[in-house]
Amino acid sequence: METNVTSGKPRSEKFERGLKTRRAVLGSEYVDRSLDQADEFNWAMQQLTTEWCWDEIWNRPGIDRRSRSILNLGMIAALNRPHEFKLHVRGAINNGLTKDELKEIFLQIGVYCGVPAALDCFRIAKEVFKEMGID
Repeated sequence: METNVTSGKPRSEKFERGLKTRRAVLGSEYVDRSLDQADEFNWAMQQLTTEWCWDEIWNRPGIDRRSRSILNLGMIAALNRPHEFKLHVRGAINNGLTKDELKEIFLQIGVYCGVPAALDCFRIAKEVFKEMGID
């Protein structure tokens, strides 16, 4: 495993491939902040997430990023993880989903995960829209 010269943190080829995808979906600012804040205690989680989620899964050819975003929104809403949900709303927009499509996804989440979950989805998405300057 290679080590990044500037940080001293191990970064494999899988990590670098995953990092490219992670930045494309979530935005460089968020990803770089996560990496910069990682220390000896939680760097292993950054490695696992970047190599496993972002390279092994997100880079698979079976379905496109847009579809993966839709799946993630439903699963993360069902798990009631608002921080991750907000992050993946931004990722869904970066992957080409529209506000109307997000609305339909959130309505379906309401039926299958409950109205409180859908209300949170809409509230969180509005925060993201505001941050991204989307009307």
